[in-house]
Amino acid sequence: MQNKPFAIVDIETTGGIPGRDSITEIGIVLYDGHKIQKTFTSLINPECAIPYEITRITGITNEMVADAPKFYEVAKQVIELTQDAIFVAHNVRFDYNFIKEAFNSLGYTFTREKLCTVVLSRKHFPGLRSYSLGNLIQHFGISVNNRHRALDDALATTDILQRILSNETGRFQANQLIQRGIQATKLPKNISTEQIEGLPELTGVYYMYNTYGHIIYIGKSINIKKRILQHFSANDSKSGKLLERVADITYQPTGSELLALLLESNEIKAHQPEINKAQRSKSYPYFIYYYTDEQGYIRFEWDKSSVKTRKNKTILNHYSSKNAARSHLFHIVEMATLCPGLTGIYELNGNCFYYQTGTCLGACQGIESPKIYNERALSAIEHLKKSFDESFFIITEGRSEDEAGIILIHEGHYQGFGYLGTDEINTGFETWQEAIQYVPFNPECDQIIHSWIEKHPNTKIVRF
Repeated sequence: MQNKPFAIVDIETTGGIPGRDSITEIGIVLYDGHKIQKTFTSLINPECAIPYEITRITGITNEMVADAPKFYEVAKQVIELTQDAIFVAHNVRFDYNFIKEAFNSLGYTFTREKLCTVVLSRKHFPGLRSYSLGNLIQHFGISVNNRHRALDDALATTDILQRILSNETGRFQANQLIQRGIQATKLPKNISTEQIEGLPELTGVYYMYNTYGHIIYIGKSINIKKRILQHFSANDSKSGKLLERVADITYQPTGSELLALLLESNEIKAHQPEINKAQRSKSYPYFIYYYTDEQGYIRFEWDKSSVKTRKNKTILNHYSSKNAARSHLFHIVEMATLCPGLTGIYELNGNCFYYQTGTCLGACQGIESPKIYNERALSAIEHLKKSFDESFFIITEGRSEDEAGIILIHEGHYQGFGYLGTDEINTGFETWQEAIQYVPFNPECDQIIHSWIEKHPNTKIVRF
């Protein structure tokens, strides 16, 4: 268990939005894990009117705060009491963000490790109908003089924390959340710790939305919660955009990592999220094909896609740009030591520059025989080829133990995936095909499946 003291904090405010609403009262209990060391409380002049509904709940009136100190006048005490302590609150994000915003307005960056007693109580006292402070006070019979007043609520929260830390399990749970909270200190302003805690540690696809409800980022992971926390804790431009813009998160479990990869690709193409730049292209206007020339050499070319240019060609792969097609060819030329002049990269005009430099072995000059050259060219075809010669299903994990995922490859390409109950596995291919959710043609999914099978040779394949 960590050795830092706990600063249990509660505030009352004029409303629920930091930056727009203001603090009207603050209470802090300094607790060392065994006993209370110090308490502090003060009304705060919010420098704005307190709405009637807030006064009805808290009992704090405009008259009560008229002569109270402004926040900057108690800021030093808040810093000293919380410094080198764990910042604890019931729904910590609310209290922490208001205090952080109040310090921001003073030009001071307030940063503390945090612990939420709502989340901790859910872990330690499972099965309660509610984990609101009021319900926990009632459930445990905690004596409180003035509910919705800062110090009284902070003392009630301290009582709850004491109960949890009284045994080894509670101390372990608290330490876990504190360590996790170090990552969670950076969250978008509209995403709560409770929402993050509610994310599953499952394989699947997750969706991030802005305040207008538009999807701005789609990702996949074998642990959705962990991956999303990594996004928010990273120090890069993408993390900055997500922290600034994300207002909601949803997810779709898939059971299988391969299914997550395929779903992610198609969802990005369908929704075009603004932060997913690399995978957004829905158009594949270029392709690579191969043929055997009159001298018996296997040759490669790239072309712009149309009904006319694709006709009677053995197409290996489709690309989103001319540069992507040429780059893939160039990689294969280097890998298989092929002649750039026989692969559409370099136009042959008699002598071959690459033969003179030694990077071409002379096939273009008739020096290397077609038989020897084509052995390497056939290897290159296998690397370039991303369509399929046969139709088959891939069987994967499902979303539960009594379910299997199925992927359909038919007519040379990926068609979609679906799920079957384990009792339906022996029903026949017609039932399997009915379970498939068909998707538009996406060459990227063909590439994903090829790569997966290469890396996982034990993938369960059922041909038909």
